[in-house]
Amino acid sequence: MAAEKEMSFLGHLEELRWHLVRSAIAILVFAIVLFTFQTQVYEEFLLGHLDSNFITYQLFCDLFTLFNMESDFCNVELPNTLQSIKVTQQLMNSIWTSFILGIILAFPYLLWEVWRFISPGLSKDEIKKSRGFIFIASFLFFIGVLFSYFVIAPISIHFLYNYEITDMITNQFTMDSHIGLVTNMLLGVSIMFELPVIIYFLTKIGLITPTFLKSYRRHALVVVLILAAIITPPDVASQVVVAIPVLILYEISIKVSKRVLKRQERNVNK
Repeated sequence: MAAEKEMSFLGHLEELRWHLVRSAIAILVFAIVLFTFQTQVYEEFLLGHLDSNFITYQLFCDLFTLFNMESDFCNVELPNTLQSIKVTQQLMNSIWTSFILGIILAFPYLLWEVWRFISPGLSKDEIKKSRGFIFIASFLFFIGVLFSYFVIAPISIHFLYNYEITDMITNQFTMDSHIGLVTNMLLGVSIMFELPVIIYFLTKIGLITPTFLKSYRRHALVVVLILAAIITPPDVASQVVVAIPVLILYEISIKVSKRVLKRQERNVNK
């Protein structure tokens, strides 16, 4: 009996290993493709916020103009080039960035591998009710990607690039600092948008309840602001803009937790 349990445990480890291997291969494939087209990825995507005609700047300008208010977004002036101060900086940055973006693009497949690993342990009823897991989780993740790229990143970059203590100090930004800022926000904000999915599973296994979530609303606000401060630049505007949708997702998570408990109670009463 002990030998069977040990084999079962080792079998699970072997299965997990292959799920991880396939996930790593998926990330690597996307990373290689992105590295192959790195010029387009950098110029059209990662450095897109340095273009004064970036769509977000235009929309903010139109919005302020609509209310007869002056705005710096109507006259955006950002540098056209960034510095590379180390011999290997561009190569290493392009490799690391391709890897990070590879994770983002492969996210639905990574979720599918997670689902394939955990689904054998679920009942038919649980599998049926969780069919939309990959779609919902991927949807929230890419909403986070779009939100961070088109809202958080432009606001942060516009603020930081124009912030000056004195004219005696000249801003000369490196590519590492700019690209790191963008990729960290893309990945960090997107993961934060997975809050309802995380709460769903924590409720399923009994670690979280709606009462607990309601009781710790104020604490959650502090945690969200701290996380926002970590993944965004140190300007209040960006942190608030990140915190607002996450707090909305927190309220949605309470509804999700309630629904999970109601389903569990119905199943017990059957």
